[in-house]
Amino acid sequence: MLNPSQPGGRPRLPSDLEPTDVDQVVTAVLTASRLLVAVSARSLASVEDTLTLPQFRMLVVLDSRGAMSLSRLAEHLAVNPSTAMRMADRLTAIGMVSRRESEADRRSVRLALTEAGQHTVAHATARRRAEIAGIVAAIPPGQRADLVRALHTFAVAGGEPPASDW
Repeated sequence: MLNPSQPGGRPRLPSDLEPTDVDQVVTAVLTASRLLVAVSARSLASVEDTLTLPQFRMLVVLDSRGAMSLSRLAEHLAVNPSTAMRMADRLTAIGMVSRRESEADRRSVRLALTEAGQHTVAHATARRRAEIAGIVAAIPPGQRADLVRALHTFAVAGGEPPASDW
Protein backbone atom coordinates (compact mmCIF):
# COMPACT_ATOMS: atom_id res chain seq x y z
CA MET A 1 0.00 0.00 0.00
CA LEU A 2 1.26 3.52 -0.70
CA ASN A 3 2.15 5.77 2.23
CA PRO A 4 1.44 9.41 1.26
CA SER A 5 2.76 10.67 4.61
CA GLN A 6 6.34 9.82 3.63
CA PRO A 7 8.80 12.75 4.09
CA GLY A 8 8.83 14.94 1.01
CA GLY A 9 5.30 13.84 0.14
CA ARG A 10 6.59 10.94 -1.98
CA PRO A 11 4.62 7.73 -1.54
CA ARG A 12 6.59 4.55 -1.00
CA LEU A 13 5.79 0.89 -1.35
CA PRO A 14 5.76 -1.23 1.80
CA SER A 15 8.94 -3.20 2.35
CA ASP A 16 6.96 -6.44 2.70
CA LEU A 17 5.32 -6.21 -0.74
CA GLU A 18 4.89 -9.64 -2.28
CA PRO A 19 3.89 -9.27 -5.95
CA THR A 20 2.11 -12.63 -5.80
CA ASP A 21 -0.18 -11.50 -2.97
CA VAL A 22 -3.51 -11.07 -4.80
CA ASP A 23 -4.94 -8.86 -2.04
CA GLN A 24 -2.07 -6.35 -2.32
CA VAL A 25 -2.43 -6.28 -6.10
CA VAL A 26 -6.19 -5.78 -5.84
CA THR A 27 -5.70 -2.94 -3.34
CA ALA A 28 -3.17 -1.24 -5.64
CA VAL A 29 -5.49 -1.60 -8.66
CA LEU A 30 -8.46 -0.22 -6.70
CA THR A 31 -6.40 2.76 -5.59
CA ALA A 32 -5.27 3.45 -9.16
CA SER A 33 -8.82 2.96 -10.45
CA ARG A 34 -10.13 5.69 -8.12
CA LEU A 35 -7.67 8.07 -9.70
CA LEU A 36 -8.54 6.92 -13.23
CA VAL A 37 -12.29 7.23 -12.61
CA ALA A 38 -11.76 10.78 -11.37
CA VAL A 39 -9.66 11.60 -14.45
CA SER A 40 -12.33 10.05 -16.70
CA ALA A 41 -15.14 11.97 -15.01
CA ARG A 42 -13.29 15.27 -15.37
CA SER A 43 -12.43 14.62 -19.02
CA LEU A 44 -16.01 13.69 -19.83
CA ALA A 45 -17.48 16.68 -17.95
CA SER A 46 -15.21 19.01 -19.91
CA VAL A 47 -16.64 17.72 -23.21
CA GLU A 48 -20.22 16.59 -22.53
CA ASP A 49 -21.70 17.23 -19.11
CA THR A 50 -24.98 15.37 -19.77
CA LEU A 51 -23.44 11.91 -20.27
CA THR A 52 -22.94 9.45 -17.46
CA LEU A 53 -19.78 7.35 -17.26
CA PRO A 54 -21.73 4.17 -18.22
CA GLN A 55 -23.14 5.95 -21.28
CA PHE A 56 -19.67 7.13 -22.21
CA ARG A 57 -18.40 3.57 -21.78
CA MET A 58 -21.02 2.47 -24.32
CA LEU A 59 -19.70 5.08 -26.76
CA VAL A 60 -16.13 3.91 -26.18
CA VAL A 61 -17.07 0.26 -26.78
CA LEU A 62 -18.80 1.20 -30.05
CA ASP A 63 -15.82 3.35 -31.02
CA SER A 64 -13.25 0.66 -30.28
CA ARG A 65 -15.17 -2.40 -31.52
CA GLY A 66 -17.43 -0.95 -34.22
CA ALA A 67 -21.15 -1.33 -34.88
CA MET A 68 -22.83 -4.29 -33.20
CA SER A 69 -26.13 -5.73 -32.09
CA LEU A 70 -27.70 -4.65 -28.83
CA SER A 71 -27.19 -8.09 -27.27
CA ARG A 72 -23.50 -8.12 -28.17
CA LEU A 73 -23.10 -4.57 -26.83
CA ALA A 74 -24.79 -5.59 -23.57
CA GLU A 75 -22.32 -8.48 -23.28
CA HIS A 76 -19.33 -6.14 -23.75
CA LEU A 77 -20.73 -3.77 -21.14
CA ALA A 78 -21.64 -6.64 -18.77
CA VAL A 79 -25.21 -5.33 -18.38
CA ASN A 80 -28.65 -6.73 -19.09
CA PRO A 81 -29.95 -6.11 -22.63
CA SER A 82 -32.79 -4.00 -21.17
CA THR A 83 -30.23 -1.72 -19.48
CA ALA A 84 -28.24 -1.45 -22.71
CA MET A 85 -31.46 -0.64 -24.58
CA ARG A 86 -32.29 2.25 -22.22
CA MET A 87 -28.76 3.59 -22.53
CA ALA A 88 -28.87 3.27 -26.33
CA ASP A 89 -32.27 5.00 -26.44
CA ARG A 90 -30.87 7.98 -24.52
CA LEU A 91 -27.75 8.14 -26.69
CA THR A 92 -29.84 7.87 -29.86
CA ALA A 93 -32.11 10.68 -28.65
CA ILE A 94 -29.15 13.03 -28.23
CA GLY A 95 -27.58 12.05 -31.55
CA MET A 96 -24.57 10.07 -30.30
CA VAL A 97 -25.68 6.60 -31.50
CA SER A 98 -27.57 5.48 -34.60
CA ARG A 99 -29.61 2.36 -35.26
CA ARG A 100 -29.36 0.55 -38.59
CA GLU A 101 -30.86 -2.63 -39.93
CA SER A 102 -28.29 -5.35 -40.22
CA GLU A 103 -27.39 -6.11 -43.83
CA ALA A 104 -27.18 -9.80 -42.96
CA ASP A 105 -30.50 -9.99 -41.08
CA ARG A 106 -33.10 -7.23 -41.47
CA ARG A 107 -34.76 -8.29 -38.21
CA SER A 108 -31.57 -7.39 -36.35
CA VAL A 109 -30.62 -3.82 -35.51
CA ARG A 110 -27.01 -2.69 -35.27
CA LEU A 111 -25.93 0.20 -33.10
CA ALA A 112 -23.15 2.51 -34.27
CA LEU A 113 -21.59 5.80 -33.31
CA THR A 114 -22.65 8.94 -35.12
CA GLU A 115 -20.18 11.70 -35.95
CA ALA A 116 -21.24 13.46 -32.74
CA GLY A 117 -20.52 10.28 -30.76
CA GLN A 118 -17.12 9.90 -32.41
CA HIS A 119 -16.35 13.56 -31.69
CA THR A 120 -17.30 13.15 -28.02
CA VAL A 121 -15.12 10.05 -27.60
CA ALA A 122 -12.17 11.67 -29.38
CA HIS A 123 -12.29 14.89 -27.37
CA ALA A 124 -12.85 13.25 -23.99
CA THR A 125 -10.05 10.79 -24.73
CA ALA A 126 -7.70 13.64 -25.69
CA ARG A 127 -8.47 15.44 -22.42
CA ARG A 128 -8.01 12.23 -20.42
CA ARG A 129 -4.74 11.51 -22.26
CA ALA A 130 -3.40 14.97 -21.41
CA GLU A 131 -4.23 14.63 -17.71
CA ILE A 132 -2.77 11.11 -17.54
CA ALA A 133 0.39 12.38 -19.28
CA GLY A 134 0.85 14.83 -16.42
CA ILE A 135 0.51 12.02 -13.88
CA VAL A 136 2.91 9.75 -15.78
CA ALA A 137 5.45 12.58 -16.00
CA ALA A 138 5.60 12.51 -12.18
CA ILE A 139 6.62 8.81 -12.22
CA PRO A 140 10.40 8.30 -12.22
CA PRO A 141 11.48 7.38 -15.77
CA GLY A 142 13.06 4.12 -14.60
CA GLN A 143 9.69 2.84 -13.34
CA ARG A 144 7.60 3.66 -16.42
CA ALA A 145 8.45 0.51 -18.42
CA ASP A 146 7.31 -1.67 -15.51
CA LEU A 147 4.05 0.28 -15.35
CA VAL A 148 3.45 -0.18 -19.09
CA ARG A 149 4.03 -3.93 -18.83
CA ALA A 150 1.79 -4.29 -15.78
CA LEU A 151 -1.06 -2.25 -17.29
CA HIS A 152 -0.82 -4.11 -20.59
CA THR A 153 -1.01 -7.45 -18.78
CA PHE A 154 -3.98 -6.19 -16.75
CA ALA A 155 -5.84 -4.96 -19.86
CA VAL A 156 -5.25 -8.22 -21.72
CA ALA A 157 -6.44 -10.25 -18.72
CA GLY A 158 -9.61 -8.14 -18.64
CA GLY A 159 -10.24 -8.49 -22.38
CA GLU A 160 -9.78 -4.80 -23.18
CA PRO A 161 -8.46 -4.05 -26.67
CA PRO A 162 -5.27 -1.97 -26.75
CA ALA A 163 -5.80 1.74 -27.34
CA SER A 164 -3.79 1.41 -30.56
CA ASP A 165 -6.62 -0.77 -31.92
CA TRP A 166 -9.06 2.15 -31.66
